[in-house]
Amino acid sequence: MTSPENASDLPESGPEAARRRTGGRSARVRSQVVEAVGTLLVESGYDALTVDAVAERAGVHRTTVYRRWRDVGGLLADLLDAAADDGWRPADTGSLEDDLTALNQEVYEALRPGGADAADGSGSGSGSGSGGNLTTALIAASFRSAQAAGALTRFWEGRYARSAQVSDRAVERGELRPGVDARALLVTATAPLYQELLLLRSAPDPELPRRAARAACAAARAGVFH
Repeated sequence: MTSPENASDLPESGPEAARRRTGGRSARVRSQVVEAVGTLLVESGYDALTVDAVAERAGVHRTTVYRRWRDVGGLLADLLDAAADDGWRPADTGSLEDDLTALNQEVYEALRPGGADAADGSGSGSGSGSGGNLTTALIAASFRSAQAAGALTRFWEGRYARSAQVSDRAVERGELRPGVDARALLVTATAPLYQELLLLRSAPDPELPRRAARAACAAARAGVFH
């Protein structure tokens, strides 16, 4: 007979244990598939992204991928939903300008050529297999897939909602008057980075995050967003 102190060393059995084992395997499969989607999208672009290619890269049976994600749109949407399901919060530096600069720095690193991936918290690239990053590859894919477009919108909505605390903290510190439009402030602060790096494909400028943040901060203090 098993003693209470040794019971935890025995293999679990029963429906609850089965659900836990299934959940653990399911999570591992999702992680492998999501990683494969992002890697293939950056390496080869949207046109080369197929369910079969993802299954092969992830080391998962193609039937599993078809059953759970159905198609490329479902795969892209889940990649974005997985990225949104994290604990990201904007940095609290102690001042509005520095908070906006820190936020812009994350965007800058995501969008500049060879930068970090934004879809895991913030990444960029053409998604054409030429060494690009994940963020711009996903943005490009969103114009080809309605599911990806919806998921991308959810991702950005979530990021803007979390970033609203930047203006809330500025109000609490007395830097801004109450009633500021947080969304308008954030869009004004970040828009120059998307304009320069994503649309105009300008050469990376390390001073851009601070410059854009300072301009938005000055506008906010002048009451533009009230």
